[in-house]
Amino acid sequence: MTDTNTTPVAFVRDAMLAQKTPPVTNAGIVGWINKSLFPNPFASIGNAFSCLLTLVSLLIIYKIVAGALPWFANGVWDTPSLAACREVLQGVTGGCFSVLTERWNQLLFGFKYPSEEYWRPTLAFIGLFFAAAPVLFSKLPRKMLWFTAVYPFLAFWLIWGGTILVPVMVAVGFIVGYFVFAHFEKQSFALGLIGSVVAAVVVWSFAGYITDPLSGVLALEPVPSRDMGGFMLNFILGVVCVSLSIPIGILLALGRQSDMPIIKGICVVFIEFIRGVPLITLLFVANVVLAYFLPPGTTFDLILRVIIMITMFSAAYIAEVIRGGLAALPNGQYEAGGSLGLDYAQNMRLIILPQALKISIPGIVNVAVGLFKDTTLVSVISMFDLVGMIRGPILASTEWNGVYWELFGSAVVLFFIVCYGISQYSQWLERQLATGHR
Repeated sequence: MTDTNTTPVAFVRDAMLAQKTPPVTNAGIVGWINKSLFPNPFASIGNAFSCLLTLVSLLIIYKIVAGALPWFANGVWDTPSLAACREVLQGVTGGCFSVLTERWNQLLFGFKYPSEEYWRPTLAFIGLFFAAAPVLFSKLPRKMLWFTAVYPFLAFWLIWGGTILVPVMVAVGFIVGYFVFAHFEKQSFALGLIGSVVAAVVVWSFAGYITDPLSGVLALEPVPSRDMGGFMLNFILGVVCVSLSIPIGILLALGRQSDMPIIKGICVVFIEFIRGVPLITLLFVANVVLAYFLPPGTTFDLILRVIIMITMFSAAYIAEVIRGGLAALPNGQYEAGGSLGLDYAQNMRLIILPQALKISIPGIVNVAVGLFKDTTLVSVISMFDLVGMIRGPILASTEWNGVYWELFGSAVVLFFIVCYGISQYSQWLERQLATGHR
């Protein structure tokens, strides 16, 4: 007989089982190696090869550090010549960094720039950060832009000297050109651009009649361009050429996409010709050939000629980068401006270019970094930039003939700091503008 009063009890575990020890092949360092490095036979071969390359790379890095550390640790900083440095070292491995302490002024400013005027390019260099800050960082007050607008003319006066009326008249020419452009822009963008250039040239043509009688007003000691040198020259060429090539590149990119055949043809020919010619060839043209096309007795500043050629070279590449950004936008973005009643200039300024420039940031930065490094090519046309100073006056002197690693290493550090700073800023700007698709 079955006991009907007995209630069946379901099997429900009321306590967890004790954890078992995992297999040796799945735990600890052995488990990580099996899972990460040897998950299957094919991956195992590749990972084993990667591990071998890693060990070889670590060995090479160790050899380099172990060999270079004594060279830095035993370095000499206070001798007047290489011979005196070697006497101090007495056969011990060490660098003769005395060349940097002895010739730092030539490395930075060249060997002809007046030493008592070093404060002028130094002040211009410091002012660059205050001028670029409101442009590079949008969270800063917009009121700081007035200094950004004044800085190019102030920096020219500080570095080259002379009367302050020269940069003032140049600024007046730009202001008049801007108002002419704003007046004709509503009729035609091209007409406004041409009118602004003509107006600025007319103002600059009459500038000499005003500045010559007042040449002593707020005047600094003039420094000719042939006395510029050192890293200061590289920095001037890099900053000026990058600043000028971006707006010129934008105009060339827009001109290449224009519906007007003459403007489009001019832009296409210019871009393709410049991109097909090496930069060093353009520099030789600026230094030698350009003088044959000028009237006899005409003096054309060499730095200005070099700035024009480098700007043309970089503007052609930036134009193609920006054209890629313009082509990446869908046609709906172009049609949106027309539906809002915007003309061509307003549509480009307010809708198209902000989006295209976001896409083009990596390419523009790539051109800018390459351009800054290419400024060392001016040494082949007898301009004493940083590399020209090292290869020329410093290594040619009897005191430091034979010092190479210390000098070129310092050039590497200076260029790396600038180029790495540009690269890091571009990555920060991309994150701030969220250029990727979400």
